[in-house]
Amino acid sequence: MTLRPIVAVVALAAGCATTDSAADPAPAPAPRPASLSADASPQPATFAAWREGFRGRARAAGVSDRVFDRAFAGVGVNAEVLRLDAFQPEFVRPIWDYLDSAVSEARIATGRRLRAERAADLEAISARFGVEPEILLAIWGVESNFGGNYGSIPVIEALATLAYEGRRRSFGEEQLLAALRILQAGDITPERMVGSWAGAMGHTQFIPTSFEAYAVDFTGDGRRDLWAPDARDALASAANYLARFGWRTGAPWGVEARLPGGFDYALADGTSRPIADWSALGVRAVGGGPLPDHGDAALLLPAGAQGPAFLTFHNFNVIRRYNNATSYAMAIGHLADRIAGRGPFAGAWPRGERALSRTEKEELQTLLTRLGYDTQGTDGIVGPNTRSAIRAFQVARGLPADGFDSAPLLERLRRETRG
Repeated sequence: MTLRPIVAVVALAAGCATTDSAADPAPAPAPRPASLSADASPQPATFAAWREGFRGRARAAGVSDRVFDRAFAGVGVNAEVLRLDAFQPEFVRPIWDYLDSAVSEARIATGRRLRAERAADLEAISARFGVEPEILLAIWGVESNFGGNYGSIPVIEALATLAYEGRRRSFGEEQLLAALRILQAGDITPERMVGSWAGAMGHTQFIPTSFEAYAVDFTGDGRRDLWAPDARDALASAANYLARFGWRTGAPWGVEARLPGGFDYALADGTSRPIADWSALGVRAVGGGPLPDHGDAALLLPAGAQGPAFLTFHNFNVIRRYNNATSYAMAIGHLADRIAGRGPFAGAWPRGERALSRTEKEELQTLLTRLGYDTQGTDGIVGPNTRSAIRAFQVARGLPADGFDSAPLLERLRRETRG
C-alpha cells in the first residue's frame, strides 16, 4: 500500500488482503473507505446495467457524461482480469530467487547507464524532493523494467471489470472513480491510460488514488503524465511519494550484519532498537567493523538463521509504504546500492532449502494453532502473526527462534501432531 497510497500497492493486483500481512512481492490493495465497504451488495445482471448505474456515482464525483462515455467506449468485462484476480499461486519463489531476478546484472547495468544518461533530470528531481536518484531508478527498474513493461490493459476496462464482477468490488469502484477523475482533469486520454490488470499505471505503477494524491507535473506541461517516454513526471511522482512518507536523505535502507555465535534469533521480531544496543549484543557490520548509526534499526532474517542478516533503518519502512513486502523493499534497496556502485550481499542464501507451497503453509499454520501457537488464521501467507507463532514454538522446543517457515519445521510439526 496506508493512505494507500499506493502505488504498486496494487500492482498486486488486488489480491491479498490477509490478516497476516504480505510476505511476498505482492502488495496489499488500498483500504476501503467506510462508504465503500459492502462488497456483497447485489449486482445488476448485465455489465451494461451496472455501467449505467455507475454513471450516477461518476457524475457525483465530478465526471462529465462526455468523459464517461469516451472512457467506456468499447469497454466490457475482461476475462483475463477476472482470471488474474482469482489466481492464487500454489508456489511462491523464495526470496533469493526473487532478488536474483529483481536485481539482475542486466538491470544493474541499465540502471547505471540511465544514471549517467539522465543525470541532470535525476539530480533536479532529487534536489526538489530529497530522494536519491539511485532509489528512483531502482523503483523504475523493478516496477516496469525502466518503462519496458508497464502493462497494456486499458485501465478503465480493468477497473470496471473488478468493480462489476471482481472479488473486491468496492476497491474496483474506488479506483475506477479516481481513474475517471484523472481523465476529467486532462492528464491522460483513455487510449493511453493502460497498465496492469489491477489498475497500476505507468513507469512507476501508481494506482489511480495514489496518482491523485502524489503524482506531480515535473515537466511543467500542465499534465501529470506517468506514461511519457522521458519518465520525468513518473520519477518525480515516486520521489514525492517517498518524501511525503518521510524519506531521510543520505540515510541507507539497511546494512548487512554479522551476528555473534549463540545469538538470540528471537530478537529478529521487527522491533527497532538503538544501534548501541545491537552493538552491545555483538552485532557487527558484515565486514567486521562497527555498525553505522542511522537511528534505530530492526534485525531482519529473510531466510532464517541459515541466511544473511540485515539491520534495517527508517527508509526501509518508507519503501514498504510503496509496496508492503519485505522482498520488494530489499530489492529496491539493494538494486539502488548496486546502481550506486556497491557490491553484492556477502552472506550466502540457503539455496538448497525447499520453499513451502501455499498448501503446506496453510498446513503449517493449522498445526501450529492445534499445538497452541495461534497464527490468527490459515491463509497460506506467512506474515507477522505466523512468524510470532513459529518463534514461540521454536523457543518452547529449544530451537533457533528465527521464525522461518522451513520444510524441516513443517515435518517436525507433523510428527508432533501425529504423536
